[in-house]
Amino acid sequence: MAAERDTAAQEPADPQPDGAARAGLLIDWGGVLTSDLFSSFRDYCLRVEIDPQTLRGRFGSDPAFRELLIALEKGELQEDEFERQLGPLLGVEPDGLIDGLFAGVQPDVAMVEAVRRARAGGIRTALVSNSWGVHRYPHDLFDELFDGVVISGEERMRKPSRRMYELGAERAGVAAELCVYVDDLPFNLAPAEEMGMATVHHTSAEQTIPELERLLGLALR
Repeated sequence: MAAERDTAAQEPADPQPDGAARAGLLIDWGGVLTSDLFSSFRDYCLRVEIDPQTLRGRFGSDPAFRELLIALEKGELQEDEFERQLGPLLGVEPDGLIDGLFAGVQPDVAMVEAVRRARAGGIRTALVSNSWGVHRYPHDLFDELFDGVVISGEERMRKPSRRMYELGAERAGVAAELCVYVDDLPFNLAPAEEMGMATVHHTSAEQTIPELERLLGLALR
């Protein structure tokens, strides 16, 4: 997860030169296997009567905001302390701030089912996610969806650290160059590309699932 999306389209990397399908799928959670985070953030801002661009813009340009987010995602700052510090910066009540921001986030059923089908079809899978705390993930689904899990708050590092992607491939049990990586933030794709992974910039299930079918060589719908 992160607080700013570059909406510019990015072409996915091609499959392996010999045309063989990829054997591993590494995938982000928030904004990929869920509905759009930024829509939920915007709705929260409207509810508390602040300009949605205030939140998005300051996370992108204000060092104090960025430092708070990075510390939270790396597990260096507890959620209640993050809220206590962020609330006054936004001019809102700190208690329940994160839950308020994420109130509109729901699982993307088509994307979750695509991962389930990929794994059932023999693809090794791993979650690689930057976290706003770790308890909001549906951990009960992890065993059926993923062979490995890499969550920033548990690993004390965050994307785009190369090690996050290395751990994803290791825990999936597949060489990096045999993996596909999916994220809704284009700047998180660069390290995966450098490691030889095929990448997909997620904007919708309708766009991502056919591309994964091509790269993985499986029907996912």
